Amino acid sequence: EQMQAATGKLPDAVVACVGGGSNAIGTFHPFVEDKSVRIIGVEAAGEGIDTDFHSATISKGTKGVFHGVRTYILQTKVGQIMGTHSISAGLDYPGVGPEHAWLHETKRGEYISATDEQALRGFRACTQLEGIIPALETSHAVWGTMELAKTLPKDANIVMTLSGRGDKDVQEICDILPKKWADRLDWHIDATANDVKH
Repeated sequence: EQMQAATGKLPDAVVACVGGGSNAIGTFHPFVEDKSVRIIGVEAAGEGIDTDFHSATISKGTKGVFHGVRTYILQTKVGQIMGTHSISAGLDYPGVGPEHAWLHETKRGEYISATDEQALRGFRACTQLEGIIPALETSHAVWGTMELAKTLPKDANIVMTLSGRGDKDVQEICDILPKKWADRLDWHIDATANDVKH
């Protein structure tokens, strides 16, 4: 309703991060019946979906039962739950809600993934360009939205769920950047200084 009031039409796409999927399904549900709106979930690819260090249950999981629900899960060949990895604790989960499994299987939803590095790039872009510090979970959706925007016309409208505050993640980022990511991202922070070095 807000998008229609502001623009006179529905969005071209809605995007949200997906771990277990509750936040995303809240965003997607109003648009499921309207096929003109693309529904896009962004999973945590961790160190890459072709590694053992990710949480991309729809992209790399198989059907199984988890918490009493048949859905996509990350499991071994004998049905044991596998370890997962994501830079964001909220997406570090081995299963996904059955609604997302249905959206995926019916091809109504599209599911992509963002690596830890891409999520950090999304975090930085949102913080620097919008002045909004997103949660690391949401940073996956920020990256996915930025990539999606490159493929759409300039007048396209995208709704992205900004599902959490990033102030809880700032210290974590300050801790991990120097250890692994600073050179790779060309993002050097001195947590004792009052400025960020570019």
